[in-house]
Amino acid sequence: MKKSALILLFSIFLLHSCANTSSEEKTPKADAKPTNSIGLVIHGGAGTILKKNMTPELEAEYKATLEKAAKKGYEILQNGGSSLDAVEQTIHILENSPLFNAGKGAVFANNGKNELDASIMEGKTLNAGAVAGVTNLKNPISAARKVMENSSHVLLARKGAEEFAAAQGLEVVDTNYFFTEKRFKSLQRAKQGDKDKAAYIDPYIKDYKHGTVGCVALDKNGNLAAGTSTGGMTNKKWNRIGDSPIIGAGTYANNKTCAVSSTGHGEYFIRAAVAYDISAMMEYKNLSLQEAAKEVIQKKLKNMGGDGGIIAIDAKGNLVAEFNTPGMYRAMVDEKGTITIGIYNE
Repeated sequence: MKKSALILLFSIFLLHSCANTSSEEKTPKADAKPTNSIGLVIHGGAGTILKKNMTPELEAEYKATLEKAAKKGYEILQNGGSSLDAVEQTIHILENSPLFNAGKGAVFANNGKNELDASIMEGKTLNAGAVAGVTNLKNPISAARKVMENSSHVLLARKGAEEFAAAQGLEVVDTNYFFTEKRFKSLQRAKQGDKDKAAYIDPYIKDYKHGTVGCVALDKNGNLAAGTSTGGMTNKKWNRIGDSPIIGAGTYANNKTCAVSSTGHGEYFIRAAVAYDISAMMEYKNLSLQEAAKEVIQKKLKNMGGDGGIIAIDAKGNLVAEFNTPGMYRAMVDEKGTITIGIYNE
């Protein structure tokens, strides 16, 4: 009897140990120094951003706007606001600046119009909303949030999206609001060398795709959110839509893992499902956020021929900005409110 009892107890111990091991394997690995509590990361696009092409005055202007946006988001989080509010309000500042390819500073499509895309997602419920190809909404990120919260859909496009946003009381502007001389001249130069090529395979246009904006945040309740907004690609044709309004490509958030916003050559980000892939690697392969981001951006995306980057934050507050281009406008804010701003690959 004693021998049988010992065998039974040993069997129970083994089963308990196996159950614990299985549970641990399903938990995404944390990075070395999680910041916990709250955090926020923003980007203003990735691409051929070189210090030699930047005047000190323009660099200072970019940094000041990134800092202003980062402070706004942190203030909301510090005061107990939601990650969704922090993402939306932070992106408003970037959309309202002519410096970035979103909102006011949106690039021109081949037809001479500014066609804007945006998306937003919350990690608690996996609810998401997006708009694509809108031409008269001052802040497309807010339209994306309205789609998420006040409709049964995820993605609305063009006239339908504009009508829905107007009915929701969002600010509608004259299309002249989006005109900037710099962006218009870029379109003219692009058309000069177009030679009937589609925008995404024109090497000159590739250098003009950076500028998309995005934000990811973790609030005091442990909820993650991500948002992305863009004017797309200079000289884009046929109402082309990139990755920014595509959930899983340009934007993704899941409280189990992380929140991600992408920027770069959108066609590749769509094909690689970049934002979701980072989350999936954390959930199913037990990688840390830093490991997953590096694997997707520096290996998977690069091997496909895609360039760009992502910003991300995980459920423990670890902050990441990963890119394979010469530069990415970016800013990070940790739980203490310390802001780190970067532009070049340094």
